[in-house]
Amino acid sequence: MPQQQPPAVSVIMPVLNEERHLRNSVRHILEQEYAGEMEVVIALGPSTDRTDEIAAELVAEDARVHTVPNPTGRTPAALNAAIKASRHPIVVRVDGHGMLSPNYIATAVRLLEETGAANVGGIMHAEGENAWEDAVAAAMTSKIGVGNAAFHTGGQAGPAETVYLGVFRREALERQGGYNEEFIRAQDWELNFRIREAGGAIWFSPELKVQYRPRPSVRALAKQYKDYGKWRHVVARYHAGSINLRYLAPPTAVCAIAAGLVVGAAVTPWGLVVPAGYLAAITAGSVPAGKGLSLKARVQIPVALATMHMAWGAGFLTSPRSLARKVIASRRPAVMTPAADAE
Repeated sequence: MPQQQPPAVSVIMPVLNEERHLRNSVRHILEQEYAGEMEVVIALGPSTDRTDEIAAELVAEDARVHTVPNPTGRTPAALNAAIKASRHPIVVRVDGHGMLSPNYIATAVRLLEETGAANVGGIMHAEGENAWEDAVAAAMTSKIGVGNAAFHTGGQAGPAETVYLGVFRREALERQGGYNEEFIRAQDWELNFRIREAGGAIWFSPELKVQYRPRPSVRALAKQYKDYGKWRHVVARYHAGSINLRYLAPPTAVCAIAAGLVVGAAVTPWGLVVPAGYLAAITAGSVPAGKGLSLKARVQIPVALATMHMAWGAGFLTSPRSLARKVIASRRPAVMTPAADAE
């Protein structure tokens, strides 16, 4: 009996100003150890670098690569445009600075079959190309940096609330109408929430790894994490009960440090114990995180940790209620799966 051909796969990629990594990211897709048919759909935002030129070169070099416009530049709009332009039953989300491991797609397709999940995902394996990026990668993969998030630090395979990027069954995406474009960030969490609410399963597996390139500067990292914090507060308001102590730690630290600095400057030097204690904690925590790195990278880990914590906390604290109200007004009810309807 002839061996059954694996299902065809569509890889969707939202890109904006990704000239540094786009070609390498697409290469990691096209060189996948996967026997099934494959296409790559790149959704092009309004980049100000050579991203569009590189994408055009990739299209000319390989017939499997296509592009679609994303004039808004917003990630969820890009993803929806790419989904609409793609055609295969398995949809793999990849970012323009993500590098798939060689057997990523084959493993994900196997896991979809074995688990019956609607979406599977794995580890966001941060890896730098210079000392600063090495420091950020170490911070992003340490528990002192991101807590116990499995897709950062690893963990046991099993059901999850959300996963990094994701490999979806197309019918699950189309049934939910794709991504909610009001979620400029946290769109993965919101979509996975609707999939779970509809009776579908989200599955995490450490077998799946994507190399991730960290932001190249303190300023870029701060903006990234401020946006994360702002949108995590939107999620908390959108879905009561989704917050936990891990998410409250950064805003609590921001408030405590600010209060300590004010008290230390205006009342008593004892107030400085709080910010000093925080600095001591992240410095101590950076020692195991920096194992094996260069001295230049190790000394920058506390800077990366402080940037991540303070920016995330500030974003959470300053997230406007009006943004949450706008997002809540756009709430899409989950569309139940046929199996869930029958129960």
